[in-house]
Amino acid sequence: MSQVEEKRSGWKKLINLEDWWAVWLGLIVIVAVVAGRLTSPVLPGRWGQNGNGILSAIPPEMLTGILITGVVSFVVFAIAVYFYGRKSLGQFMVAFPMVFVLAIAAELLGGYEPLRHYGINNVIWALLLGLIISNTIQTPQVIKAAVRTELYIKTGLVLLGTSILFNRMLALGALGLGVAWMVTPIVLVFMYWFSQKYLKMQEQRGLAIAVASATSVCGVSAAIAAGTAAKAKKEEISLAISVTLIFTIIMMVAMPAVIRLAGIPDVVGGAWLGGTIDATGAVVASASMLSEQAVEIASVIKMIQNILIGVIAFAIAVVWVSVDSKGVATTEKAKVSPMEIWNRLPKFIIGFVLASLVFSFVLPDATVSQASGAINGFRNFFFTLAFVSIGLESNFKKMAALVKGGSPVVLYLVGQTMNLGLTLLAAYIFFSGRFFPLPF
Repeated sequence: MSQVEEKRSGWKKLINLEDWWAVWLGLIVIVAVVAGRLTSPVLPGRWGQNGNGILSAIPPEMLTGILITGVVSFVVFAIAVYFYGRKSLGQFMVAFPMVFVLAIAAELLGGYEPLRHYGINNVIWALLLGLIISNTIQTPQVIKAAVRTELYIKTGLVLLGTSILFNRMLALGALGLGVAWMVTPIVLVFMYWFSQKYLKMQEQRGLAIAVASATSVCGVSAAIAAGTAAKAKKEEISLAISVTLIFTIIMMVAMPAVIRLAGIPDVVGGAWLGGTIDATGAVVASASMLSEQAVEIASVIKMIQNILIGVIAFAIAVVWVSVDSKGVATTEKAKVSPMEIWNRLPKFIIGFVLASLVFSFVLPDATVSQASGAINGFRNFFFTLAFVSIGLESNFKKMAALVKGGSPVVLYLVGQTMNLGLTLLAAYIFFSGRFFPLPF
């Protein structure tokens, strides 16, 4: 490929990749809200206290606003689908209303105050509704075109950047480095060593490094990046993803309960969640069961950890071209471009940082305050859409059939146990306030 063709290919990625569209959609929503063209989404309210029944959460006069919210959400995501998946736009138009209805049902059920007290909110209901459908009647083919977990989550995370102002993000990030960048490489190296020394996975080195990366860094994205860099088979990457998805769902629900029962402070708990749960969206959803402060800390730590995806993929690619199929060093020189780091970097982080910079240093305080409510409303609703999608994608029978027990599960359990212990220790050291001053 010539340099001109390579440049053209690079520009095309800006409109052909879902990862970039999360940035563009997030920025479109932010600009529309700041310009006064978009107001807060209309969603079901709270109910279940003082004799308020479920109908009080969604009175007839609210239905028009909910419908408008659905239309706005559809238009936002249809723009992306049009550019990077034109053939599926018609299918998306049919499917999205079904996902939207499930999300509204989750918002309605999540507004039940007695259960919200115990952390069972709209995100949990979104996941449960999706799981019930996927694991009983199975997700209908007609709805799958709107099951776009990554797009919904990453767009929401770009919007989250407006809530975490830059000086605060830098302060949290400095402490978060201790959690994300110290523990991650230790767990990654240990898991790979354990897979080769004790599990004898010499013939499955690609699978081993994919599971190790998914566990120590960031779930699906890390599994794909590491597996691709190690030239793992597609089935091995799918297997690594299946293992992490099963346990991610368990962890995102169980860990907040453990944090509450153990009396762990939300600050430390948020840091623990951010450093251990294998998917960014799951981190946010899980932390939301604790507090907004936990969400803030967990999100920043996970994003810091996400940055390692490109670095680790690059390092793996260098090592793998320098050894043979059994891990023995060869005389072949590594020929891997440093651009690998950029290619593997999750692009939503760029949108997140840009949003934080603009709301920190460019917009007046009055504008920031006025826009925050609507932006946060859409952010939270996009997460609800994402977790409906996660549930609809998660069929336990199919995932269990892929896992088939054995070495990958043992590797994950041993590695994640170590990860949980080390990350909790790091979270306590950096976020308890006993060793380092907290920025709040």
